[in-house]
Amino acid sequence: MTFQILVSDPVNQEGLEPLLSNEEVNVDQKTNLSEEELHELIPHYDALIVRSQTTVTASLIEAATQLKVIGRAGVGVDNIDLDAATENGVIVVNAPDGNTMSTAEHTFAMMMSLARHIPQAYQSLMNGKWDRKSFKGVELNKKTLGIVGMGRIGTEVAQRAKACNMSIVAYDPFLTEERALKLGIVKGTMDDIYEQADFITVHTPLTKDTRHMIDEQAFAKMKNGVRILNCARGGIIEENALLQAIEDGKVAGAALDVFEEEPATHHPLLSKPEVIATPHLGASTEEAQTLVAYDVSEEILRILKGEPFKNAVNMPSISSEVREVLEPYYYLGEKLGEMAIQLVLEAPTKVTITYAGELTDYDTSSLTRNVMKGLLSYHLGDKVNVVNTLHMAKSYNLSYSVEYSGSARDFTNLITVSIETKNGTRTISGTMLTGYGPRIIKIDDYSIDIAPDTHLLYIQHRDTPGMIGLVGTTLGKHDINIATMQVGRKEEGGDAIMMLAIDRPTDQNAFHDLGLIENITSVKDIHL
Repeated sequence: MTFQILVSDPVNQEGLEPLLSNEEVNVDQKTNLSEEELHELIPHYDALIVRSQTTVTASLIEAATQLKVIGRAGVGVDNIDLDAATENGVIVVNAPDGNTMSTAEHTFAMMMSLARHIPQAYQSLMNGKWDRKSFKGVELNKKTLGIVGMGRIGTEVAQRAKACNMSIVAYDPFLTEERALKLGIVKGTMDDIYEQADFITVHTPLTKDTRHMIDEQAFAKMKNGVRILNCARGGIIEENALLQAIEDGKVAGAALDVFEEEPATHHPLLSKPEVIATPHLGASTEEAQTLVAYDVSEEILRILKGEPFKNAVNMPSISSEVREVLEPYYYLGEKLGEMAIQLVLEAPTKVTITYAGELTDYDTSSLTRNVMKGLLSYHLGDKVNVVNTLHMAKSYNLSYSVEYSGSARDFTNLITVSIETKNGTRTISGTMLTGYGPRIIKIDDYSIDIAPDTHLLYIQHRDTPGMIGLVGTTLGKHDINIATMQVGRKEEGGDAIMMLAIDRPTDQNAFHDLGLIENITSVKDIHL
């Protein structure tokens, strides 16, 4: 059998070599197709390879009656309807590792150019000036580099910075002291980076928590004369705040490869002489383009031949019988993971997932992926999915284990997620209640009963009379409505918890006022 593969965007030819040289496949490279032409051709193909030019819509996927896999020769899959692909049994793969070196090197090139004003000096010379006084720079030697995000790219940047005798303080929610020691860097908080770093570079995904994470308040905490780099995702740095920080003299310079809205040819930051910028060139090297195409080509071959693959970005296939049993628990498992990671303040070192009751009769590997996806995606965003989540955990040195227990207490089934950190273990349990759906029934040693709603407020306090009224009154003062409230305690007058489902997120003023209530020890917003 010969597999038919359509390449609808310009893709590096060397990277396609695994397919072009394979006798079991036939590759058609047809670019610049109209939407109508693509719809007409797609029913004849087993695989489709795209970059960013082709938009793979739900209607296109539905028309692709024999399509088995879509390969994105790059990282982002925004141009592919993942839900439609999953519903139609089409695997989507990308190449998350291919641009690691390219982006790391580009970041470092931007940092050196920023330090020595190289683009500005070059432009001055091209304008006929021999000006040696206006472009006095700074050395990287003995400076402190703050790295936000210690995944593959952040780690490569750190290695290059060490070669320049820079000190490195890094923040990543999954960075442990042990891994930091192994890398020869200092594990710090965001505030540590702001207070110590001469240069700050970001290498995180863009999520609801990282969007505008470097804002006006963050700039206020930084050293005077700090230099900022973003070769990751536009939107991590609040651009208006950066502009103001440059104008105020707080920031000595910025190097940007990405912007919140692209193309950004008329962005006000580009008018500032302190800013150097490139048009999203992080992955624009011959080697990176070859690698991403090569990785995707090999993945497609594995999938077409029925061999194991690793870089799928949508739901793995399981038997219909197992799916029917486990599907109600996927949502619960993901929310347990999301809640568990928000209960810890330090980097997790180990995750233990325990299944009890009737769940022990089934292969729960797909359910485990949903739990880990929820846990990791809170910090890593949509770069994590149910297929690559275990690979992502491994890349962050986060170990996990699965245990089974025959006893589920008073429940038919029970899922328990425990997260170990250097300062202890936090545990959360949940179940499915007939007629009520997913429920959180225990946090650590406290029994509760609450649905995993979108906005939750977790309060630790002493069990004293009137506490419920004080919390309710305080939230009411800030126009925050309580949907449900659950209180758990071990003993009268001892430590207790309160979990509230509220109609909207808690603002900083409400947090402040809740913190003033006597006998409240901590207040945590839980976002699901």
